[in-house]
Amino acid sequence: MCSYRTSCAASDAATPHPVAAHPEQGWTLLCDGSIVFDDTGELHPDGSVVPPRRVPAERLPVAA
Repeated sequence: MCSYRTSCAASDAATPHPVAAHPEQGWTLLCDGSIVFDDTGELHPDGSVVPPRRVPAERLPVAA
């Protein structure tokens, strides 16, 4: 098991801040231990996953 300790201050609990960012790899580690991906997916320290929130193709703007 991971023995992760949060580095968020109690006042930051509602809005965790980045502690490591790797835009070239497409992810950011937040102070609460969550990993946020550029495609809007998330992985939380408890193992729960938030799938990417993708817009259906018919809603995407068409380039002129």
